Amino acid sequence: MSVSKMSNSSSNKVSTTTLVALTFILAAVGGLTVVIVMGGYSPLDFVRNIFDQLFAASSVQAMWYVTRAAGLISYLLLWLSTVWGLGVSSKIFDPVLHRAFAYDFHQFLSLLAIGFVILHIVVLLADQYLPFSVAQVLVPFAAPYRPVWVGLGTIGLYLTLLVSITFYIRRQIGQKAFRFIHFASYLAFLAAAVHGLLSGTDSPLVTVRAMYFGTALIVVFLTAYRIFMSAQAKRQRAALSGRA
Repeated sequence: MSVSKMSNSSSNKVSTTTLVALTFILAAVGGLTVVIVMGGYSPLDFVRNIFDQLFAASSVQAMWYVTRAAGLISYLLLWLSTVWGLGVSSKIFDPVLHRAFAYDFHQFLSLLAIGFVILHIVVLLADQYLPFSVAQVLVPFAAPYRPVWVGLGTIGLYLTLLVSITFYIRRQIGQKAFRFIHFASYLAFLAAAVHGLLSGTDSPLVTVRAMYFGTALIVVFLTAYRIFMSAQAKRQRAALSGRA
């Protein structure tokens, strides 16, 4: 069996495993939601009670700490996914990592970032100090607190979801459409960075500001490197075709 066939087989197995895992997770969440609703409980009340039992979440401070932590972790995961994607497209990891593994890990980081964003939103909905409604969270610029910057966070979430979905319909939409939609990951990261910097309550801290600016500079550097390497590859191909 050739190396390319082994690579495709490994990639297909990992992708199938990921799809099966996601299907089971969605089925479990859906089934739990149906049980909660049929039992006469509100899903938000159920989540609030769980958090209260595990973390004494009836304390305003506890809920606020959880949502801040989830927001910061989701941003760092989105940044890592963006950086990893730039590394994959620039072939930085090729000498040390199998390309199929690097690609699948990029998918995993995106899904993990979305998971922490969902946690961030759920805790915001259950928070008693500054409560948000579902519409205020899911509709951009409808939030009562810093609506513009919170709205950018909502848009960043939708863009991240769009990019993540294309991982699983890549063959159906084609390579060109996949790459075009994937450029939205830059906008998603930018929206998340601005959202966190200008709406986050931890942003006045020097360490948090340094984190936002440092991560943004790394993305800018890797983007410039990718553009440079792409231009260099085009020049080399043009030179080879000219000689031919």
